[in-house]
Amino acid sequence: MLQRIQTVYLILVFIIMGVLPFFIPLWTNGANEPIYFMMIPSSTILFGLSTALTVVAIMGYKNRKRQFVINRLNIISNFILLGLFVYRALTVSGETAEAISEKGIGMFLPIISILFLVLANRAIKKDEDLVKSVDRLR
Repeated sequence: MLQRIQTVYLILVFIIMGVLPFFIPLWTNGANEPIYFMMIPSSTILFGLSTALTVVAIMGYKNRKRQFVINRLNIISNFILLGLFVYRALTVSGETAEAISEKGIGMFLPIISILFLVLANRAIKKDEDLVKSVDRLR
């Protein structure tokens, strides 16, 4: 059923990882130019992978176990993306007092996505436990 709470969480993840990165810059460089995810090939691939996994998880609502595994893979890809952002933030060199880059809200998108994916997995687990308890009664 598409009208479950985990579908709402997954739609929020789709919006966070598939729509918001086009409008929210990841950071600004020293010349105050916004850097979007499309300017970095590795983040483009990981944002695309996360969005694709989310769509597959939404469409795979009939198989809860597979949906749970796909969400776990999505969490792993978001952790890799977050690690890439942390690495980038820690290794920025060449900043002077006049040209300081600022980290944007876009760097926190994977964290918010992970939160909603964990909530979706909890709801999927609850549904699976409910189905198992009903099967025991038969």
